[in-house]
Amino acid sequence: MELMNIARVRWACRRGMLELDVLFQPFVEAHYQQLPDEDKQTFIRLLECEDPELFAWFMGHEQCPDAELAAMVIKVRGRPAP
Repeated sequence: MELMNIARVRWACRRGMLELDVLFQPFVEAHYQQLPDEDKQTFIRLLECEDPELFAWFMGHEQCPDAELAAMVIKVRGRPAP
């Protein structure tokens, strides 16, 4: 999987839900560039998920079935899962 340039990542972080925007945009600005390439690829995969799925994972309503994506959800939230 090829990595996106930072401008495309920023654009992909613009979601249909404000709740997701306020999670993704600050994470990208503060942390994305320092992530290892493997984590960048995982973050890009996360951005390919549908908003309702993402919302459920980030709000703790559902557990993400993909272990790598679940770990990235925790990183983006900036705290351990409840």
